[in-house]
Amino acid sequence: MRTAYKCRAYPDPEQASVLNRTFGCVRVVWNRTLAWRQDRYRTEQASTSYAQASAYLTALKATDDLGWLTEVSSVPLQQALRHQQAAFAGFFAGRARCPRYKSRGGRQCAEYTRSGFRYRDGQLFLAKMSTPLAFAWSWPHIDPASIEPSTVTVSRDPCGRWYVSFAVEVPEPAPLPAAGAVVGVDLGITDFAVTSDGHKIANPRRLARRERSLARYQRRLARCQQGSANRAKARAKVARAHRKVRASRADFLHRTSARLVRDHDLLVIEDLAVKNMVRNRPLAKAISDCGWGEFRRQLEYKAARAGRRLIVTGRFFPSSKTCSACGHQLTELPLSTRTWHCPSCGTRHDRDVNAAKNILAAGLAVTACGADVRHPGTSRVRSAVKQEPRPVRAGIPVPQDGE
Repeated sequence: MRTAYKCRAYPDPEQASVLNRTFGCVRVVWNRTLAWRQDRYRTEQASTSYAQASAYLTALKATDDLGWLTEVSSVPLQQALRHQQAAFAGFFAGRARCPRYKSRGGRQCAEYTRSGFRYRDGQLFLAKMSTPLAFAWSWPHIDPASIEPSTVTVSRDPCGRWYVSFAVEVPEPAPLPAAGAVVGVDLGITDFAVTSDGHKIANPRRLARRERSLARYQRRLARCQQGSANRAKARAKVARAHRKVRASRADFLHRTSARLVRDHDLLVIEDLAVKNMVRNRPLAKAISDCGWGEFRRQLEYKAARAGRRLIVTGRFFPSSKTCSACGHQLTELPLSTRTWHCPSCGTRHDRDVNAAKNILAAGLAVTACGADVRHPGTSRVRSAVKQEPRPVRAGIPVPQDGE
């Protein structure tokens, strides 16, 4: 199994200078190659392979105005071309959007393969550096000298923090012991998640809590002069505020997903169309602040590692409008209605708890026929075959002619 360990890095001034030059060269190579690819496609209607992009990079290094590309390691530049080739492959396959140009003010990164770094006894030596890069190891149960990274990625976020990520191959973890519980999870805005057993997980609203301070930092940034040192400082403060929101949201999602996977053998969630839901202008910011897509991604890979099962129910399943007691379905149920009484059996329902119970029931029904189940170690989903109900005739069958 392939995993990564991301640590804080602390380069000295000389190392920071080398890495900053490397980031700039990677950005120039990416943007120049992307522009060349697009122009070649518009004029010649021809696709570009990695070999052709690599030859174009060699030609760029031979020019007078870009001869300084040879001053940094060639490994991150070649990796930038490989990443761009993979990005275009994902775009033409419909899995991602078209690759975009890299900005100087955004996140900067450079990836080194085995030929671009040396890792011995827990010390990292990058190409063009004579001293090891200092980093803080955050996993006390793992000896940093025992890992054998295949690739190393050094990055710097917009607020100035440095990180190093080690990609390593580790053995498959042992599955967790059986918990003896199943759960259905309904995601929402008022409560981040409501489980089928009635437990409600409050929505922390990380962005809303820091919205006022973030708006103040952005106003200060807007008043600064373009290209000034004060504008750079103000931009770093805005980036730092966004980083705090992002880090606190990720911490909440990791804790919540880990607890659900640890305490349940079977988890059932709803397939939400988040990209379509954020088109609702009044709720777009609140939906984006929840992080439902990232939460589902974490549930998928953590369930696979722990030996749990994750079931994703249909997107158009009316979980909120269906009575979990008798199965009666309402014609409509406004979003403002949080509780309702079933007109058939008279049961009083909490909207979200009832939805979670129906999601769990749908997942258990799907498990019985073995469809739409995400098994550990694979992301493939086997869909159920639609079966038309056969009419039941009471009484003794009447023989037909010739029988």
